[in-house]
Order: sequence, then C-alpha cells, then structure tokens
Amino acid sequence: MNSKELSKALPSSQHEEEIDEKPNEAQGDFRVSDDNDETKQYRRLLRKMDMRIIPILAALYLLSFLDRGNIGNANIQGLSKDIGLVGNQYNWCLTVFFFPYCFFEPVCNALLVKFRPSIWLPSIMVAWGVVMTLTGLVQGYSGLLAARFFLGLTEAGLFPGITFYISLWYTRADAQLRMALVFASASVAGAFSGLLAYGIVKMDGVGGLYGWRWIFILEGLLTVLVAFSAFWIIPDEPATANFLDEREKSLAIMRLRIDRPQSTTTPQERTLNHQFKWKFVWAAFTDWQTLFHCLGYWGNAVAVYAVSLFLPTIINGLGYSAEHAQLLTVPIYVAASICCIAVGYYSDKTQKRGLFVFISYAAVFVGFLLAVAPSSFIPGLTYAGCFIAACGIYPAFPGLLTLSANNYAPNAKRATGMAIQIGFGTMGGAAASNFYHKQDAPRYRLGHSLVLGFNVLGLVSMVVYYLICRRINKKRDARWEAISATYTDEHLIELGDKAPNYKYTL
Repeated sequence: MNSKELSKALPSSQHEEEIDEKPNEAQGDFRVSDDNDETKQYRRLLRKMDMRIIPILAALYLLSFLDRGNIGNANIQGLSKDIGLVGNQYNWCLTVFFFPYCFFEPVCNALLVKFRPSIWLPSIMVAWGVVMTLTGLVQGYSGLLAARFFLGLTEAGLFPGITFYISLWYTRADAQLRMALVFASASVAGAFSGLLAYGIVKMDGVGGLYGWRWIFILEGLLTVLVAFSAFWIIPDEPATANFLDEREKSLAIMRLRIDRPQSTTTPQERTLNHQFKWKFVWAAFTDWQTLFHCLGYWGNAVAVYAVSLFLPTIINGLGYSAEHAQLLTVPIYVAASICCIAVGYYSDKTQKRGLFVFISYAAVFVGFLLAVAPSSFIPGLTYAGCFIAACGIYPAFPGLLTLSANNYAPNAKRATGMAIQIGFGTMGGAAASNFYHKQDAPRYRLGHSLVLGFNVLGLVSMVVYYLICRRINKKRDARWEAISATYTDEHLIELGDKAPNYKYTL
C-alpha cells in the first residue's frame, strides 16, 4: 500500500494531518518509496508485536484453561470419593462455575475498555490463582461448590478481554492467526494438564494431603507467579507501547485506522478511555448479529467443555487406568493445537472466515457421530471420534471470535459484543457439565448425542449468519456511491458497523 492508496483510504479531514504534513518526531514518518518497502516495514512490526504480545497472552489463557479444567484430572484421582460427593454433586460443582462466568463477562470487558489492560488482566489472574490454590483445601461439597463459583467469577474477564485486546493491536486481516496461537494454548493446556496431573499425583501423602489436592495447590501457585510478572509485561495498546518507537506506533495506528475507520476519530482519540461510550455498550446488546454470534459460539462451547471436563473420564471408561487415561489425552490435544494454528494461518492467508468455521464444525460433527452411531460399543472408535472432534473444536473458536471481532464497530461495541458472545456461549459449558453421568459409562451415548445436537445448532446459525451478511454487503455496495456525499466522517464513525459503507467479514 503506497501513500496514494493510504490517502484514498483515509477520511479527507484526517488525510492532511497524517500524510501531507511534514514528518516530525511526535508523529513518526512511515511514508515509504514503494509498496514493497512498506510491506517489509509492516511485517517487521508484526513480528515485533507477536514476540511481545502473543506469548504472554498464550501463557495467561493456558493457565486459565488449565485451572478450570484440572478438576477432571483431580476427579479420576479420587476427589469425589475423598470429600464425599454423591449423586450429581460433582456435576453441579462443574455447572456453578459458568453462571458468574457468563453474567460478569460483559461487565468485565466494559471495565477493560474503561481501565488499563496491563492492570486489569493480571489483577483478575492473581485473584483466580488464589482461588485455585485454596480449592486444594476444600473438605466437602459446599466448599468445592463455593470454590468453583469464585473461580468462574474471577476468570470471567480473561478470555473476552484477550480476544478484544488482540483486536486493539492487529487488523482484521491478521487477527485469526494470532487468535489461533493464543487459543491453541487451551489445547496445549489439556495436554499439559494430563502430564502435570500424572506427575503431581505422585506427591500423594506429602504434607498429609491427597495427590489430587496438590494438583490444585501447585497449579494455583503457578498462576499467581505468572500473574505478578504480567504486570510488567503486558502493554496497553499501540499508542502507549514503550517497546515500539514513534515510527512504529504511527504505522500500527494508521493501519488500524484504515482497517477500522469506524473505531477512531482524530489522532487525539486513539486511546481506549477516549473511545468509551455507554451507548455503544447498549448497541451491542440490541444488535441483530449478537444472537447469531451467541448461538454459533454456544454450539462449539458445548463441545469444547465436554472434551475438557470429561475427556479423562471418557478415556478412563474405555478400559484404561487413571494414569494411562491422563497420558492418552495428550496426543488428542497436541493434534488439536496443530490444527488450530494451521487453520488460523490459512484463514488469514485466504481471508475466508466462514469457510473454515464450517469445516471445523463438520469435523466436530463427524467425531461425535463416530462415538454415537455404532450399535455396539467400540472403544477404539470412541477414542478416534474424540480425536477428530478435538481437531475441529479448537480451530472453530478463533474463527468464531475473529468473525465477531471483525464485524462489530466501534471499539466499545466490539468489546461488549464479544463479551456477550463468549458469556452466553460459555453457558454451553454449564449444559455440557451435566451431559455425562456415571450411569451412562462407558459409552456416554446420551452425552455424545447432546453435544452432536448443539454442534448442528451452531453450524446452522453460522450458515444463516453468513448468508445475511453477504446480502447486506451486496446492498451496501450497490447504494454507497449514490449516497456517500450525504454522510460526514463523524457520522460514519458514530454509526460504526451500521454505516452504509461498512462491509461485514465473510
């Protein structure tokens, strides 16, 4: 993209200030002689941001998924028996996590926009690390129920915060691979959880504590340790990032403004606190596309929590010991991580979001169908089904989140809309935590069938969403040239994704 193309992409009121003025130290001069030079500059900037931002986000999300899912590892090591859980009490302990997680997510993302990510994200991480550590000391059903409730409350702001945070740094064309790199850490967490649990339970009896208690205590302490280091590592946004020089800041901000002109107005309104307006928060709740994002996310969330909470139990029911079941979860999660990153890469490369979401949903459908369809129980086929399903579940999430990140504007609406999507969708975890019961072992046909049904719901929702967005884009393309003179830059910014020149990502 050369300077003439940049000029066309910018509103005229901003063009003179950003392009025509002589470069100075405050602005930074990113103008270059040709497209190839600017492409090289932008690639160097992306690598620099990737090295600083993606590793810490991946670490935070890995630990959050590790801490919410390790109860499955602890349970097959004797948790339910040792604290006297009976009937569906274990399932209720899984379910209660999702209620505060769901309802507080939109509030948390509104607070992240209002305050600084570098303070908000590490702070909530310290809180849930403390809760996780104390979970290792629970003595009965009520204690575990309370611990899981507060874990959901304190974790509520992380995942929607991370997904919105990525949109502050990367353009829509570059977002899904970065989302995939972070979300792949969830599947790595599954593998890591099995390996950690296999080693930690060897501490059974140390300090007079059962091995499953040490799973919670040690993993909780690790979370707290990483959280304190995150206070000094996480930058807020490109405009205030101290690891970028002025030239790099200007290039990063300009790319984002061209990519999302409805998200910013003047250079003085580049920071989050200037962009926060409550009317944009409310707009996310009333937008037609929020329903489709929620249903699509719900369909996949049911599957991901079914796997993360019950995979060790499902494999244990195939005839393997608890220790071997822990280890057999590892190859499934490793394969899922590879697929997640590969799909993210090709989605960004081809700029096709919907296509890869559909393919991922199809893999989940095939996987759970293999576990349900045979008339007789075939352990190897069930394991293969879990393997295939996981390779579709984890790539689907970055695609779904990138679609919502691409299609909400401005920033405050995007932050809230994504939080609603994740919050509502995460209630699928509350549902999934009640799908699998002891009496259904070892086949768990009811649980697999319910996950399959929600997968179909999610797939149908996203197909309909795709068709609606394509229809709206065609109408806007046909009308924009005739009506463009009637809109000012400020009016278009206020309209956000409702602006007649805004195109939804497909």
